[in-house]
Amino acid sequence: MIDQNQSFRSGFVAILGAPNAGKSTLLNRMLGQKISITSHKPQTTRNRILGVVHRTGSQMVFLDTPGIHRTKNPLNARIVETALSTLSEVDLILLVADAQIPDEPSERLLIGKLSDQRLPVLVALNKIDQVKRSALLSQIERWSGAFPFATIVPISAKNGEQVDRLMDAMDASLPAGPPLFPPDSLTDLPMRFIAAEMIREKAFRLTGQEIPYAVAVTIDSFKEEKEGALIRIHASIHVERESQKGIVIGRQGAKLKQIGEAARLAIEEMLGTKVFLKLFVRVQKNWTKDTKALRKFGY
Repeated sequence: MIDQNQSFRSGFVAILGAPNAGKSTLLNRMLGQKISITSHKPQTTRNRILGVVHRTGSQMVFLDTPGIHRTKNPLNARIVETALSTLSEVDLILLVADAQIPDEPSERLLIGKLSDQRLPVLVALNKIDQVKRSALLSQIERWSGAFPFATIVPISAKNGEQVDRLMDAMDASLPAGPPLFPPDSLTDLPMRFIAAEMIREKAFRLTGQEIPYAVAVTIDSFKEEKEGALIRIHASIHVERESQKGIVIGRQGAKLKQIGEAARLAIEEMLGTKVFLKLFVRVQKNWTKDTKALRKFGY
Protein backbone atom coordinates (compact mmCIF):
# COMPACT_ATOMS: atom_id res chain seq x y z
CA MET A 1 0.00 0.00 0.00
CA ILE A 2 1.32 3.45 -0.96
CA ASP A 3 2.49 5.58 1.92
CA GLN A 4 0.77 8.96 1.50
CA ASN A 5 2.27 10.72 4.50
CA GLN A 6 4.47 13.80 4.40
CA SER A 7 7.54 11.81 3.31
CA PHE A 8 5.93 10.72 0.03
CA ARG A 9 7.31 12.34 -3.13
CA SER A 10 5.72 12.73 -6.53
CA GLY A 11 6.16 14.72 -9.70
CA PHE A 12 6.44 14.90 -13.45
CA VAL A 13 9.80 14.13 -15.12
CA ALA A 14 10.62 15.14 -18.70
CA ILE A 15 12.94 12.71 -20.49
CA LEU A 16 14.95 14.75 -23.01
CA GLY A 17 17.88 13.95 -25.27
CA ALA A 18 19.25 13.79 -28.79
CA PRO A 19 17.71 11.34 -31.28
CA ASN A 20 18.58 7.69 -30.62
CA ALA A 21 20.02 8.31 -27.15
CA GLY A 22 17.86 5.52 -25.69
CA LYS A 23 15.10 7.54 -24.01
CA SER A 24 12.26 5.16 -24.87
CA THR A 25 14.32 2.09 -23.96
CA LEU A 26 15.03 3.67 -20.58
CA LEU A 27 11.36 4.50 -19.98
CA ASN A 28 10.32 0.93 -20.79
CA ARG A 29 13.05 -0.36 -18.46
CA MET A 30 11.89 1.83 -15.56
CA LEU A 31 8.25 0.90 -16.12
CA GLY A 32 9.03 -2.79 -16.40
CA GLN A 33 6.72 -2.89 -19.42
CA LYS A 34 6.83 -1.61 -22.97
CA ILE A 35 4.67 1.38 -23.85
CA SER A 36 7.12 3.45 -25.93
CA ILE A 37 8.34 2.11 -29.26
CA THR A 38 12.02 1.70 -30.02
CA SER A 39 14.32 1.05 -32.96
CA HIS A 40 17.93 1.70 -33.95
CA LYS A 41 16.70 4.45 -36.26
CA PRO A 42 16.52 8.01 -34.86
CA GLN A 43 13.24 9.88 -34.35
CA THR A 44 11.27 6.72 -33.61
CA THR A 45 9.30 8.59 -30.93
CA ARG A 46 7.15 11.37 -32.42
CA ASN A 47 4.69 12.13 -29.63
CA ARG A 48 4.84 12.76 -25.90
CA ILE A 49 4.51 9.39 -24.14
CA LEU A 50 3.45 9.34 -20.48
CA GLY A 51 4.47 6.50 -18.18
CA VAL A 52 3.90 6.15 -14.42
CA VAL A 53 6.44 4.46 -12.14
CA HIS A 54 5.21 3.49 -8.65
CA ARG A 55 7.80 3.09 -5.89
CA THR A 56 7.41 2.52 -2.16
CA GLY A 57 7.81 6.18 -1.22
CA SER A 58 7.31 7.96 -4.51
CA GLN A 59 5.49 8.18 -7.80
CA MET A 60 7.32 9.41 -10.91
CA VAL A 61 5.29 10.43 -13.95
CA PHE A 62 7.62 10.35 -16.95
CA LEU A 63 7.07 12.23 -20.20
CA ASP A 64 9.12 10.51 -22.90
CA THR A 65 9.78 12.99 -25.69
CA PRO A 66 11.08 12.92 -29.27
CA GLY A 67 14.78 13.57 -29.87
CA ILE A 68 15.80 17.23 -29.96
CA HIS A 69 17.81 18.28 -33.02
CA ARG A 70 18.12 21.11 -35.55
CA THR A 71 15.74 20.70 -38.47
CA LYS A 72 13.82 22.57 -41.19
CA ASN A 73 11.56 19.63 -42.06
CA PRO A 74 7.94 20.44 -40.98
CA LEU A 75 7.38 17.01 -39.40
CA ASN A 76 10.64 17.07 -37.46
CA ALA A 77 10.05 20.70 -36.43
CA ARG A 78 6.73 19.66 -34.86
CA ILE A 79 8.45 16.71 -33.20
CA VAL A 80 11.03 19.03 -31.58
CA GLU A 81 8.27 21.46 -30.49
CA THR A 82 6.50 18.53 -28.81
CA ALA A 83 9.64 17.69 -26.85
CA LEU A 84 10.35 21.23 -25.68
CA SER A 85 6.71 21.89 -24.73
CA THR A 86 7.02 19.44 -21.83
CA LEU A 87 9.42 21.73 -19.93
CA SER A 88 6.54 23.87 -18.66
CA GLU A 89 4.75 20.82 -17.23
CA VAL A 90 7.39 19.11 -15.12
CA ASP A 91 9.16 19.16 -11.76
CA LEU A 92 12.38 17.52 -12.90
CA ILE A 93 14.33 17.05 -16.14
CA LEU A 94 16.16 13.84 -17.04
CA LEU A 95 18.61 14.31 -19.90
CA VAL A 96 19.57 11.03 -21.58
CA ALA A 97 22.90 11.13 -23.41
CA ASP A 98 24.59 8.54 -25.61
CA ALA A 99 28.00 7.66 -24.16
CA GLN A 100 28.87 5.50 -27.16
CA ILE A 101 28.19 7.89 -30.07
CA PRO A 102 27.61 11.41 -28.73
CA ASP A 103 25.52 13.76 -30.88
CA GLU A 104 27.29 16.95 -29.84
CA PRO A 105 25.38 19.43 -32.09
CA SER A 106 22.03 18.20 -30.75
CA GLU A 107 23.40 18.13 -27.20
CA ARG A 108 24.59 21.75 -27.47
CA LEU A 109 21.16 22.75 -28.75
CA LEU A 110 19.52 20.98 -25.81
CA ILE A 111 21.83 22.51 -23.21
CA GLY A 112 21.07 25.92 -24.71
CA LYS A 113 17.35 25.27 -24.23
CA LEU A 114 18.02 24.38 -20.59
CA SER A 115 20.09 27.49 -19.86
CA ASP A 116 17.22 29.40 -18.23
CA GLN A 117 15.74 26.42 -16.39
CA ARG A 118 15.59 26.47 -12.59
CA LEU A 119 14.40 22.87 -12.34
CA PRO A 120 16.78 20.11 -11.23
CA VAL A 121 18.41 18.49 -14.29
CA LEU A 122 19.93 14.99 -14.04
CA VAL A 123 21.98 13.23 -16.72
CA ALA A 124 21.63 9.55 -17.52
CA LEU A 125 24.80 8.75 -19.48
CA ASN A 126 23.47 5.78 -21.42
CA LYS A 127 24.99 2.79 -23.25
CA ILE A 128 27.90 2.33 -20.85
CA ASP A 129 27.87 -1.36 -21.77
CA GLN A 130 29.21 -0.27 -25.17
CA VAL A 131 32.16 1.93 -24.08
CA LYS A 132 35.52 1.48 -22.38
CA ARG A 133 36.05 2.91 -18.90
CA SER A 134 38.54 5.55 -20.10
CA ALA A 135 36.07 6.83 -22.70
CA LEU A 136 33.28 6.86 -20.11
CA LEU A 137 35.35 8.94 -17.68
CA SER A 138 36.04 11.39 -20.50
CA GLN A 139 32.31 11.66 -21.23
CA ILE A 140 31.49 12.24 -17.55
CA GLU A 141 34.09 15.03 -17.41
CA ARG A 142 32.67 16.63 -20.59
CA TRP A 143 29.12 16.65 -19.23
CA SER A 144 30.24 17.88 -15.80
CA GLY A 145 31.59 21.05 -17.40
CA ALA A 146 28.60 21.66 -19.67
CA PHE A 147 25.89 22.60 -17.15
CA PRO A 148 25.29 22.62 -13.36
CA PHE A 149 23.56 19.23 -13.33
CA ALA A 150 22.14 17.86 -10.09
CA THR A 151 23.94 14.58 -10.79
CA ILE A 152 25.32 12.43 -13.61
CA VAL A 153 24.60 8.70 -13.49
CA PRO A 154 26.20 6.32 -16.02
CA ILE A 155 23.66 3.64 -16.99
CA SER A 156 22.75 0.97 -19.49
CA ALA A 157 19.04 1.16 -20.32
CA LYS A 158 19.47 -2.01 -22.36
CA ASN A 159 20.60 -4.27 -19.50
CA GLY A 160 19.41 -2.20 -16.54
CA GLU A 161 22.86 -1.43 -15.10
CA GLN A 162 22.62 1.40 -12.51
CA VAL A 163 19.03 2.26 -13.47
CA ASP A 164 17.94 1.76 -9.83
CA ARG A 165 20.65 4.21 -8.75
CA LEU A 166 19.33 6.72 -11.30
CA MET A 167 15.79 6.32 -9.99
CA ASP A 168 16.98 6.83 -6.40
CA ALA A 169 18.65 10.08 -7.52
CA MET A 170 15.43 11.25 -9.18
CA ASP A 171 13.46 10.33 -6.05
CA ALA A 172 15.67 12.61 -3.98
CA SER A 173 14.99 15.55 -6.36
CA LEU A 174 11.19 15.20 -6.46
CA PRO A 175 9.00 17.54 -4.41
CA ALA A 176 6.96 16.19 -1.51
CA GLY A 177 3.39 15.45 -2.48
CA PRO A 178 0.68 12.78 -2.80
CA PRO A 179 0.42 10.28 -5.70
CA LEU A 180 -0.78 11.88 -8.93
CA PHE A 181 -2.22 8.70 -10.47
CA PRO A 182 -3.98 5.62 -9.05
CA PRO A 183 -1.67 2.73 -8.05
CA ASP A 184 -2.61 0.58 -11.07
CA SER A 185 -1.97 3.33 -13.66
CA LEU A 186 0.76 2.79 -16.25
CA THR A 187 -0.02 5.46 -18.86
CA ASP A 188 -2.70 7.92 -19.92
CA LEU A 189 -2.48 6.84 -23.56
CA PRO A 190 -5.51 5.16 -25.16
CA MET A 191 -5.03 1.58 -26.35
CA ARG A 192 -5.73 2.71 -29.93
CA PHE A 193 -2.70 5.00 -29.81
CA ILE A 194 -0.38 2.34 -28.39
CA ALA A 195 -1.61 -0.18 -30.98
CA ALA A 196 -0.82 2.30 -33.77
CA GLU A 197 2.63 2.87 -32.27
CA MET A 198 3.32 -0.89 -32.14
CA ILE A 199 2.44 -1.17 -35.84
CA ARG A 200 4.67 1.79 -36.69
CA GLU A 201 7.55 0.25 -34.71
CA LYS A 202 7.35 -2.98 -36.71
CA ALA A 203 7.24 -1.00 -39.96
CA PHE A 204 10.36 0.86 -38.75
CA ARG A 205 12.20 -2.32 -37.85
CA LEU A 206 11.26 -4.38 -40.89
CA THR A 207 11.71 -1.90 -43.76
CA GLY A 208 14.71 -0.10 -45.24
CA GLN A 209 16.34 3.22 -44.39
CA GLU A 210 14.05 5.41 -46.52
CA ILE A 211 10.67 4.15 -45.31
CA PRO A 212 10.47 4.96 -41.56
CA TYR A 213 10.48 8.74 -41.96
CA ALA A 214 7.58 8.47 -44.41
CA VAL A 215 5.43 6.14 -42.30
CA ALA A 216 2.39 7.14 -40.25
CA VAL A 217 -0.22 4.75 -38.85
CA THR A 218 -3.90 5.42 -38.21
CA ILE A 219 -6.41 3.08 -36.58
CA ASP A 220 -9.47 2.78 -38.83
CA SER A 221 -11.46 0.65 -36.38
CA PHE A 222 -10.86 -0.85 -32.91
CA LYS A 223 -13.64 -3.15 -31.70
CA GLU A 224 -13.92 -5.44 -28.70
CA GLU A 225 -15.77 -8.71 -29.35
CA LYS A 226 -16.68 -11.81 -27.33
CA GLU A 227 -16.86 -9.75 -24.12
CA GLY A 228 -13.32 -8.47 -24.56
CA ALA A 229 -11.79 -11.87 -25.42
CA LEU A 230 -11.02 -10.63 -28.95
CA ILE A 231 -10.07 -7.20 -30.27
CA ARG A 232 -10.49 -6.60 -33.99
CA ILE A 233 -8.25 -3.83 -35.38
CA HIS A 234 -8.15 -2.39 -38.89
CA ALA A 235 -5.25 0.00 -39.43
CA SER A 236 -3.67 1.95 -42.29
CA ILE A 237 0.03 2.44 -42.89
CA HIS A 238 0.49 5.74 -44.75
CA VAL A 239 3.50 6.40 -46.98
CA GLU A 240 4.46 9.25 -49.31
CA ARG A 241 5.06 7.50 -52.65
CA GLU A 242 3.89 4.49 -54.65
CA SER A 243 7.42 3.08 -54.58
CA GLN A 244 7.33 3.11 -50.77
CA LYS A 245 3.97 1.37 -50.82
CA GLY A 246 5.54 -1.43 -52.85
CA ILE A 247 8.36 -1.79 -50.33
CA VAL A 248 5.98 -1.97 -47.35
CA ILE A 249 3.75 -4.54 -49.08
CA GLY A 250 6.68 -6.57 -50.42
CA ARG A 251 6.72 -9.40 -52.92
CA GLN A 252 3.29 -11.05 -52.96
CA GLY A 253 2.45 -9.17 -49.74
CA ALA A 254 5.19 -10.90 -47.73
CA LYS A 255 6.57 -7.77 -46.02
CA LEU A 256 3.14 -6.49 -44.98
CA LYS A 257 2.29 -9.93 -43.60
CA GLN A 258 5.55 -9.91 -41.61
CA ILE A 259 4.81 -6.45 -40.20
CA GLY A 260 1.25 -7.45 -39.33
CA GLU A 261 2.25 -10.67 -37.57
CA ALA A 262 4.94 -8.97 -35.49
CA ALA A 263 2.60 -6.09 -34.59
CA ARG A 264 -0.26 -8.45 -33.69
CA LEU A 265 1.92 -10.41 -31.26
CA ALA A 266 3.17 -7.17 -29.63
CA ILE A 267 -0.38 -5.81 -29.25
CA GLU A 268 -1.62 -9.13 -27.82
CA GLU A 269 1.16 -9.09 -25.22
CA MET A 270 0.30 -5.52 -24.31
CA LEU A 271 -3.47 -6.01 -24.08
CA GLY A 272 -3.46 -9.55 -22.70
CA THR A 273 -6.09 -10.73 -25.18
CA LYS A 274 -6.40 -12.18 -28.69
CA VAL A 275 -6.13 -9.67 -31.53
CA PHE A 276 -7.25 -9.83 -35.15
CA LEU A 277 -5.21 -7.26 -37.10
CA LYS A 278 -5.86 -6.20 -40.70
CA LEU A 279 -3.41 -3.77 -42.32
CA PHE A 280 -3.82 -1.54 -45.37
CA VAL A 281 -1.15 0.58 -47.10
CA ARG A 282 -2.17 3.97 -48.45
CA VAL A 283 -0.26 6.72 -50.29
CA GLN A 284 -0.57 10.28 -48.95
CA LYS A 285 1.82 12.22 -51.18
CA ASN A 286 4.46 14.26 -49.34
CA TRP A 287 2.50 14.09 -46.08
CA THR A 288 5.57 14.92 -43.94
CA LYS A 289 5.60 18.40 -45.56
CA ASP A 290 1.82 18.94 -45.59
CA THR A 291 0.38 20.83 -42.60
CA LYS A 292 -3.12 19.38 -43.04
CA ALA A 293 -1.78 15.84 -43.31
CA LEU A 294 0.40 16.33 -40.23
CA ARG A 295 -2.69 17.34 -38.22
CA LYS A 296 -4.64 14.40 -39.67
CA PHE A 297 -1.98 11.98 -38.47
CA GLY A 298 -1.77 13.58 -35.02
CA TYR A 299 1.40 15.70 -35.30
